[in-house]
Amino acid sequence: MATILEVSSICLLSWPLLAVAENTEKITPECLQALILGIVQGITEFLPISSTAHLLIVTKIFAWKELGSKDFVDAIQFGSVIAILLYFWQLISSILKGGIATLKDRDWEREEWKIIVGIAVGTMPALIFGFLLKDILPENALIIAIMSVVMALLLGLAERIGTRKRGLDSLQIRDGILVGLGQTLALIPGVSRSGSTLTTALFLGLERDTAARFSFLLGFPTLTIATLYKSLKIFKLFQEQQLPDNIVFLLIVGIMSTFIFSYLSIAFLIRYLQTKNTFVFVWYRLAFGSVILLAIAAGWQG
Repeated sequence: MATILEVSSICLLSWPLLAVAENTEKITPECLQALILGIVQGITEFLPISSTAHLLIVTKIFAWKELGSKDFVDAIQFGSVIAILLYFWQLISSILKGGIATLKDRDWEREEWKIIVGIAVGTMPALIFGFLLKDILPENALIIAIMSVVMALLLGLAERIGTRKRGLDSLQIRDGILVGLGQTLALIPGVSRSGSTLTTALFLGLERDTAARFSFLLGFPTLTIATLYKSLKIFKLFQEQQLPDNIVFLLIVGIMSTFIFSYLSIAFLIRYLQTKNTFVFVWYRLAFGSVILLAIAAGWQG
């Protein structure tokens, strides 16, 4: 039943991309760029490999300057926000209902209330530091390569020493604070929001799939607020006629592409971590970072 619902949801919401395919005259180079950026964003946002790193490397390799701007790629993250909301709708609604019941009954020991407070408190560090450092942290290939390797080693260490004995019902406010602090590391290009929160959660002894679920739930408010902020900035630039006339169409293509592959990425990771460890991502990050370092050593400017 879950699989049928997942497929039907994707089919229902992917009609704009099908419409683009049927109207080939609209498939411009910019449209293909938006589609590809959405695919990259969708696949890498929730896997612990850094969407920022992959988007930056892709746009640098192909020299996509206009759609490769941070404003555009951040705006299409709205597709990832929709994917989290739909995939975890039952869990999110259950947590919210539990929070409302807590306020009515004054039962502050309810699991749902602890999760809500943990997410709320854990979100604050990323929002505060994100606002303070948004124009300070540089984005370049060298930093991405170094942080990819560093986070690979930390994820591997968490996989080795984490007890993986705690489920979602064992979450405490303390977990939200600590995983939230881990999420602030994702402000550094190449770290990965999913990677930093998943790694922290594993260090805290959470089961792998529980760590992934909590990582997604904790990242949801931050991702939503950041996306809305960038979307407003895109809208302002559009009003000032500093963007292409077809930017709305390109955003739709990018967002829908992001949504489809984000949804598939979430479903894959949750099921994968139910039976397997995270070392495939450790080795991938090591290889990814090493290739970039070799390219820089060979003269690539990044």
